[in-house]
Amino acid sequence: MLQNTGKLAGCTLFITGASRGIGKAIALKAARDGANIVIAAKTAEPHPKLPGTIFTAADEVEAAGGKALPCVVDIRDEQQIGAAVQKAVETFGGIDILVNNASAISLTGTLETPMKKVDLMLGINLRGTYLTSKLVIPHLLKSRSAHILNLSPPLNMNPVWFKNHTAYTMAKYGMSMCVLGMAEEFRGQIAVNALWPKTAIQTAAMDMLGGEGVGKQCRTADIIADAAYAILTKPKDYTGRFLVDEDVLRELGVKDFDQYAVQPGHPLLPDFFLDEAPENLVKHMEEHGATPAFKPPSSDTPRSGGPIESTFDVIRGVLNEDVVKSTQGIYRFDLSGKLKPTMAFMSGKLRIKGDMTLAIKLEKLMGRMNKAKL
Repeated sequence: MLQNTGKLAGCTLFITGASRGIGKAIALKAARDGANIVIAAKTAEPHPKLPGTIFTAADEVEAAGGKALPCVVDIRDEQQIGAAVQKAVETFGGIDILVNNASAISLTGTLETPMKKVDLMLGINLRGTYLTSKLVIPHLLKSRSAHILNLSPPLNMNPVWFKNHTAYTMAKYGMSMCVLGMAEEFRGQIAVNALWPKTAIQTAAMDMLGGEGVGKQCRTADIIADAAYAILTKPKDYTGRFLVDEDVLRELGVKDFDQYAVQPGHPLLPDFFLDEAPENLVKHMEEHGATPAFKPPSSDTPRSGGPIESTFDVIRGVLNEDVVKSTQGIYRFDLSGKLKPTMAFMSGKLRIKGDMTLAIKLEKLMGRMNKAKL
């Protein structure tokens, strides 16, 4: 592991999503220098499926040698962020470093992604990063060692990284675009950089996406923490860079990367947005025992065409798991005829509950399907 140098002693880091995973690993690395850590995250009570809370993370930070300030923060909420920033300044006298780590993910296509999830990803990844930066920057401008570090990828414009999960890529690249803009806007005053892992990192999110067996193909969050530490201890003129963890550490002379592997010697899974195509990532995961929860559509699968397929494209865009839960409806589609089959809605009386906008959409869709002559 990269040795601590003490350069962050007394510095105050405001880290979003620091109750677990990568955010907590960065917090603990800085804490070993004697840094002050603001743990800005939503989890105050134990989660049934996810490890840790802001309070358990605070205990670990203090055990590692740092000072902790746990704050309940949903980074979509301007008032909560503002209150946490104010409390941090009152407690520690200022803020020196902002780590925008909090993120939401859904690796689904356009028709399969409910707007609720689109709003979540854009609200946390893009807007949350921008908003948190906006509220922290006035305090960073007073610091002699001001840094913003976003956990976001290089802006790789290869369409392969858009076609299977456009909404997620838009949201994640929004974080990277904050780096691009703010690095220039505050050049000479605040160092603004992005950091991304070369390989998959074992986190709760990766376990969800990769399924059973993915862990041994991952590195631990320690490699990200070490790379972040190296970046955050550099001067302000080290800015506007899109960095990859392994490259950062290689430049510092690190050669043994097996020390970061969950299972040393096992083949590692490359991360998204670099050079490996999504289809190859899924193949790699399956070959080494993982069961990925996402799969890009096969290039051999014919695209939708014709009236029947087009109608089902519309249906897939509206009827999803959230709709079924909201309406408690049962959907049955009967197709008949060889050349010009007709389609009818055959569910009997549908009980509409909850969102009226959803009810209107469903009623319009049902009307269209009942009248359709394909």
